[in-house]
Amino acid sequence: MAILPIITAPDRRLKVKSTPVEIVDDKVRKILDDMLATMYQAPGIGLSAVQVGIPKCLITVDVSPDDEENTPLYLINPEITEYSEELESYNEGCLSLPEQFADLDRPGAITVQYLDYFGELRRLRAEGLLSRCIQHEMDHLKGRLFVDHLSTVKRGIILRKLDKAKRQKVMA
Repeated sequence: MAILPIITAPDRRLKVKSTPVEIVDDKVRKILDDMLATMYQAPGIGLSAVQVGIPKCLITVDVSPDDEENTPLYLINPEITEYSEELESYNEGCLSLPEQFADLDRPGAITVQYLDYFGELRRLRAEGLLSRCIQHEMDHLKGRLFVDHLSTVKRGIILRKLDKAKRQKVMA
């Protein structure tokens, strides 16, 4: 498995809308395996293909606690079919926005339909952190970042910090 470079904001590639996967084959499974290895190394709990420069509807997620066995979940062409009315607030971060966090309200539970690692149609009721993580990664597939849910002022502050950090890194 290869470790892929994670794109960081601000970068136009993160705003690209992903396209559906036509066929789940070994090439797609290789991308998913590489994404999972990249996510674990980062470390993170979710990663969308667009974050590694592949604008396809692919997500890897693993919210298992550090002291437990990994339980990766692969979602291909995910679609949320149901949202709970109850919202939950959580301090969210993102591998594409390093060291930046903000409180964000999202539905506490969702039902998601997707193709699994082998192309089988699945349906999952997700709650809590798993629900939040899937919603966060699905935003990436639509070209949205978690900061896009924030006020213009908060979003601007975070993006300016990231832009400044990128420029300093280039100059170093």
